[in-house]
Amino acid sequence: MENIARQQISINLEVMDMLNQQIAKEQHSSSVYLAMASWCDQRGLSRSASFFYRQSVEEREHMMKIFKFINDSGGAAHSPDVSNISHEYATLKEVFELALQQEISVTQSIYKIVAKCRKVNDFGTENFLQWFVEEQMEEEQSIRDILDMIELMGDSALKLIDERIPQE
Repeated sequence: MENIARQQISINLEVMDMLNQQIAKEQHSSSVYLAMASWCDQRGLSRSASFFYRQSVEEREHMMKIFKFINDSGGAAHSPDVSNISHEYATLKEVFELALQQEISVTQSIYKIVAKCRKVNDFGTENFLQWFVEEQMEEEQSIRDILDMIELMGDSALKLIDERIPQE
């Protein structure tokens, strides 16, 4: 019965498997950002903590969008395990540098799925992923802007930097 159900899905099976891997990446990002928020909170960097709490929620929302898309397309979304989350960082700059690396990794993963969609003519999934492509560009830019500010002000100005972290 499982094989019959899988034949009637509207997304390519390889793409679905990649999307399930993306679900795990999004959940991992959510957990990493939660750990970063906690680190910031413990150091009285309240605006940075709020930034990362928001990022954590957004990443979970991204995960849920993909999860729901797979199921709505007749596929089978998988709930991911999360492990290997660091809770220790040396500086606020390191936190944001690691956040940027995290976003770049997610962006590259999305691009690979889009490329696969094009290769197998999965136009519906490619269209669905365009929102993620744009979102990733915005996410990377917001963190780059913060890193530019940290670079200009230096690590010794933590409270001043924290006061300038964007709040939405």
